[in-house]
Amino acid sequence: MIPVRGFEGKTVAVFGLARTGLAAARALVAGGAQVALWDERPEGRAAAEAEGLPVVDLNDADWSQFAALMLSPGVPLTHPTPHWTVDKAKAHGVEVLGDIELFARTVNAAPEHKRPKLIAITGTNGKSTTTALIGHICARAGRDTRIGGNIGRGVLDLDDMHGGAVYVLELSSYQLDLTSSLHPDVAVMLNISPDHLERHGGMEGYVAAKRRILANQGKGDTAVIGVDDPWGQRICTEITAANRRTIVPISASKAMGRGVYALQGLLYDATAERATEVADLLRARSLPGRHNWQNAAAAYAAVRGLGISAEEAAEGLMSFPGLAHRMETVGQVGRVRFVNDSKATNADAARQAMSSYPKFYWIAGGQPKAGGIDSLADLFPRIEKAYLIGEASEAFAGVLEGKAAVDLSGDIATATARAYADATAKGQDAVVLLSPACASFDQFADFEARGEAFRDAVQGLGQVQPQPQPKGVRA
Repeated sequence: MIPVRGFEGKTVAVFGLARTGLAAARALVAGGAQVALWDERPEGRAAAEAEGLPVVDLNDADWSQFAALMLSPGVPLTHPTPHWTVDKAKAHGVEVLGDIELFARTVNAAPEHKRPKLIAITGTNGKSTTTALIGHICARAGRDTRIGGNIGRGVLDLDDMHGGAVYVLELSSYQLDLTSSLHPDVAVMLNISPDHLERHGGMEGYVAAKRRILANQGKGDTAVIGVDDPWGQRICTEITAANRRTIVPISASKAMGRGVYALQGLLYDATAERATEVADLLRARSLPGRHNWQNAAAAYAAVRGLGISAEEAAEGLMSFPGLAHRMETVGQVGRVRFVNDSKATNADAARQAMSSYPKFYWIAGGQPKAGGIDSLADLFPRIEKAYLIGEASEAFAGVLEGKAAVDLSGDIATATARAYADATAKGQDAVVLLSPACASFDQFADFEARGEAFRDAVQGLGQVQPQPQPKGVRA
């Protein structure tokens, strides 16, 4: 745990008592603050009470006593409308912040020699893989590495900091919206495409939230920016004009005179006078496809910014075991392979997996995102059959009508069984791909729970050939 500094003797309200909120409450108490916890879910309040943490109904509380409101990132800050706790906080002049901001202030308050190194990663797609990959490389290079944020453990639940530690943090746009003073030594912005627009009031708000990861960098820091999309290109140009930090553009689609890029699976470092080939990513079994080449370019550039050698970085890329729920093979029954890509919570993320297979049986659906799956139309010919689940089933079936065979399966277990039966009947090597292109919250607590349900369904088919599990990435 990282005891939070700056609120000693003060009271902080905490709303939202899932993983992030409870970790923040413990860290605040450990740092000398008092807390008042609330969650509209009885199970959240019960979890706090079980730990002996004070539960206070914030509807009736005296907000003048609070120094801040620690808001869980899943709670709306501004859109579609501010949460009622946000309205109350603003009415009483109470600061609203998140757990990443509590962490940032604690780091900033530490003496210079005790401050850890921070690598922060954001982007619409690829965040988790890149975060895990950077953490893996740092650990292999002998750094005391902690991985958290929007992946694995909440940041304040990680081991306490010291000057030799490296924190590798995945940050969502929700978390960044609640963060103002984070100063990463290395900031990574992978890519930007429309996502979570309802939570940010449109594309401008979403991009602005992502850009916050760069806000406090200066001389001596490194910014790694993906330039394969127009938003990334614009941001890279704009911060280059500011000329305050080291900027490393990355690409998986073109050669560049300066930066790190991957072409046809070969990774090149062009940050010096001439481009040098540093890794053959076609040999990296856990990094298939162009999207993973972008992740690899970002990870390589990030760890180089921390001073890790090119050789150590390349070795880490090749030894990376992969990430659970991201193009993860969870089993094979006969000639049918089952791939868990539950982390694909929007169409752009699903595209990455769908593009990796010439033909596949597709399990998709859940809580739909803006734009649905219309943008995947060019990949519909690859679908042997689609097995649709959750709230998006009917809408997805309408989009796929006349373009791919559809089964309205309803749930993961049914979809898995039917896809296996159809694939087996063909008598050929086949891939059953769970890549939902949707959020999971209609049927599951999160995408991890959805992926585990898929894994369980595969195991229930019997005679599953075991697959090696990813290691070292569930910090």
